Amino acid sequence: MSNILKGGEFLIKQIPANEIFSLEELNEEQKMLRDSAKEFIDREVIPQHDRFEKKDYALTEETMRKLGEMGLLGITVPEEYGGLGMGFVSTMLACDYVSGGNGSLATAYGAHTGIGTLPTLLYGSEELKKKYLPDLATGTKFGAYCLTEPDAGSDANSGKTRAKLSEDGKHYIINGQKMWISNAGFADTFTLFAKIDDDKNITGFVINRSELENPDSLTFGEEEHKLGIRSSSTRQVFFNDMKVPVENMLGERNNGFKIALNALNVGRIKLAAANLDGQRRILNHSIQYSNERKQFGVSISTFGAIRKKIAEMSTGVFVSEAGSYRLAKNVEDKIAELVAGGMDHQQAELKGVEEFAVEASILKVFVSDLTQNTADEGIQIYGGMGFSEDTPMESAWRDARIGRIYEGTNEINRLLAVGMLIKRAMKGELDLLSPAMAISKELMGIPSFEVPDYSEFMSEEKAIIANLKKVFLMVSGAALQKYMMDIEKQQHLLLNASEILNQIYMAESAVLRAEKHFSPDSVEAAMAQLNLYKAVEKIIVAAKEGIISFAEGDEQRMMLSGLRRFTKYTNHPNVVALTEKVAAHYINKGNY
Repeated sequence: MSNILKGGEFLIKQIPANEIFSLEELNEEQKMLRDSAKEFIDREVIPQHDRFEKKDYALTEETMRKLGEMGLLGITVPEEYGGLGMGFVSTMLACDYVSGGNGSLATAYGAHTGIGTLPTLLYGSEELKKKYLPDLATGTKFGAYCLTEPDAGSDANSGKTRAKLSEDGKHYIINGQKMWISNAGFADTFTLFAKIDDDKNITGFVINRSELENPDSLTFGEEEHKLGIRSSSTRQVFFNDMKVPVENMLGERNNGFKIALNALNVGRIKLAAANLDGQRRILNHSIQYSNERKQFGVSISTFGAIRKKIAEMSTGVFVSEAGSYRLAKNVEDKIAELVAGGMDHQQAELKGVEEFAVEASILKVFVSDLTQNTADEGIQIYGGMGFSEDTPMESAWRDARIGRIYEGTNEINRLLAVGMLIKRAMKGELDLLSPAMAISKELMGIPSFEVPDYSEFMSEEKAIIANLKKVFLMVSGAALQKYMMDIEKQQHLLLNASEILNQIYMAESAVLRAEKHFSPDSVEAAMAQLNLYKAVEKIIVAAKEGIISFAEGDEQRMMLSGLRRFTKYTNHPNVVALTEKVAAHYINKGNY
């Protein structure tokens, strides 16, 4: 396990294809898990589409209970606490296939199994884990996570909810309010955050509603009326002198912000997974509709404009899967490495996820953006019918929209990913400086005019990805030199850097997946090549905008010249031919 990457290290290393994991490598147990989750959704959820759209909160609760009976709420919870104790890849897989059928159920499931359960699993004392986890793992009780406040959205630490120690020293008395709390209407187990007295940071607590001395000390607002995820229970939560036993504190006092961040890191990875089967289902509806819909005497799937959309949607699914499962296995391997080194499993889970916080933010942004776009194109393929509630596209589009907001908005996550990389570099945890300096020297040198041998499968694509990493290091290194500690104030620039970062990670994931599992003439190879071409174009735009914004004169000219050098193809892919190949494959097959 010595070759396990550190978080962010993909930027400064060439990753061999045999070191990444993808869906093609699922074991038999994982395939059974995937198939049972998919079969459940097809049987229990898809036929109930109309009820979910009519704010049937009871249906969401009932469906969650059934998932609990199947063990699908306790995938990651160790067996001694009533769960299945499976690895991180299996956790992602369950989230992927449970979440695809309906956005309301996906939200309830994600909130319960992620932020509703993980703080207790990762930070709870042994007594708290024994008390709360078995019910959460089996669906006997459901979890809700109370962090956001009316005046404290992304700035979670600025919340006004307060906790004060009771006179007998046995309870914390909590007062305040939270908003946008998923599952609030039917949850019994509440993870909540409050500042004790005038502490600088928030502290985490867990409590069951059913064990409160005064039931009226925990009250709720009406169900929120939302654009999408309509049967997901979302309410304001009010604490009115609510007594929480002192032993129900999670972790240490003042440590709540770290608990919240680490729970959200897992949430971000799982949010990517939660979008995957939604993408597949939107794509499949689009393919089937385009094959059935006739205009001018032929199926609209014969028209180039429709075929282009289907090719791009299919490519998006392939790339999203590649990045998501690559990262899932990285986290799983890191946890195993830490456990093998003597760390207890709880701490190893924490550190394993924390290690890949940069990649978690990349995935959250990329996949949720893409899902929204996939749903949008799905409506477009359906035409006027796509705008009607009688087709699945309208609700899919509305449900997809929340993905770019929760678990930290995509803008916050873009800034976070680059910010975390810079902090790791500053602390000496990740050496970005040496390669950035090497690139500066390379730019001063005379470029080689030799034509490389790209006869090996995916060799040119991997060479381009290596060069794209140089683009990121060139731009971010020069920007950091100029702005130093004030770099955090340059949000436009950080957003450009983030776009480059996201495109590199996802393009590399797709190329390595194709190289490892498919042949040069496969449709998967075509999708990896198609995505890389588009990624290069997006990186050129983001990098050029960044360079022009902070560099002038000779420095600007040299960096723009470097950008041209590092984004140059020796053999340009035939994008139209690749697009047609992908479209033909999935239109003829009838689904993804």
